[in-house]
Amino acid sequence: MWHVLHIIDITLWVIILGSVAYVAFFAIISLFYEKEDRIAIHAAALSNKMNKFLILYPAYNEDRVIINAVERFLGQKYPKDHYTVAVISDHMLPETNDYLRTLPITLLTPTFDKSSKAKAMQYAINEVKGDFDNVVILDADNVVRPEFLSQLNVLCYIYDAIQCHRCAKNANNDVAVLDGTSEEINNTIFRKAHNRLGLSSALIGSGMCFSYNLFKENVFKLSTAGEDREMEALLLHQEVFIKYAPDIHVFDEKVSNQENFQKQRMRWMTAQIQSLLSNLPKIPDAIIHGKINFVDKTIQQALIPRSILIVLLTGISIFITLTIPEWCEKWWALFGVLAVSLFIAIPRQLRLRSFSKVLAIPGLVLRMLKNILHLDRKNTDFIHTQHG
Repeated sequence: MWHVLHIIDITLWVIILGSVAYVAFFAIISLFYEKEDRIAIHAAALSNKMNKFLILYPAYNEDRVIINAVERFLGQKYPKDHYTVAVISDHMLPETNDYLRTLPITLLTPTFDKSSKAKAMQYAINEVKGDFDNVVILDADNVVRPEFLSQLNVLCYIYDAIQCHRCAKNANNDVAVLDGTSEEINNTIFRKAHNRLGLSSALIGSGMCFSYNLFKENVFKLSTAGEDREMEALLLHQEVFIKYAPDIHVFDEKVSNQENFQKQRMRWMTAQIQSLLSNLPKIPDAIIHGKINFVDKTIQQALIPRSILIVLLTGISIFITLTIPEWCEKWWALFGVLAVSLFIAIPRQLRLRSFSKVLAIPGLVLRMLKNILHLDRKNTDFIHTQHG
């Protein structure tokens, strides 16, 4: 009996070790100096080329936030004739659409039987005509600084795919603080650290910029609610490098209540499973052709979600300490490695505030665990997260 329990203990520890080791490795890598092609960036900055941008705002039932986001964006310090803002208004109120029509933008009002962000972007590419160099994807609540396009214009001279630094624009309660902190940890591990190792950044879903032709070629291949993971997998399989731009900020509204948190994580977890199952059959070909970024992306999809990892390790460590104390050392060691790694990954200015909210984590994780009971890997329905 003890032998069987010991095997289960070791097996579970090894499974969890994989996720902790991945986080720890890239947290350490994030501390190293980034080697960047400064000459190329300087040459791009001196270039007189002004790219033409198509800005897409897929907006499903986003009456509360879309007007503010668009009006703020129209304050760009960039030639007005070099960017077009297109709002894809899906299930928004007539009065919202009426106001948007008064702004110097393109308003699209499709009627979808089943709404999705992918369908909205596909519709916009078909409808908005123009000679564009790049496409920018923003969520309806995203706010950017006036120099946003000018900064992007420099990087677009070098890169075909760029992920901007999405960060929190609100921290009004414990849920919002933890959601914002989680985003910054992702920025450190899956974006900054990956670029520092010469690997592609992960995409987030907004604050993304692509070469127009590259985007047009791939957007019609998207079919699930996890369109950012689909797009990322397509680009990595094509060996397109994704650049993370930590100095180009996109301010994003963080969820402020547990119900919205649960909806958001349900969408993410479903997309993670769909992406993993979609990528796995392509792994042999990726290995043969040395597509390391695609292999790395597939590994990411197999990781245990970080919030669940924290509570799982804490619970197991305490349980083993109370029941079989001679087996507990390796569990506390693993917990310690995870804690130090997350501490490194959180920006300094957020550390104190983030760790003061840890008591809210168990409740949020319980909601995530409830999601597991309702996950359907074949489900492609769009799960909308309501903004405040």
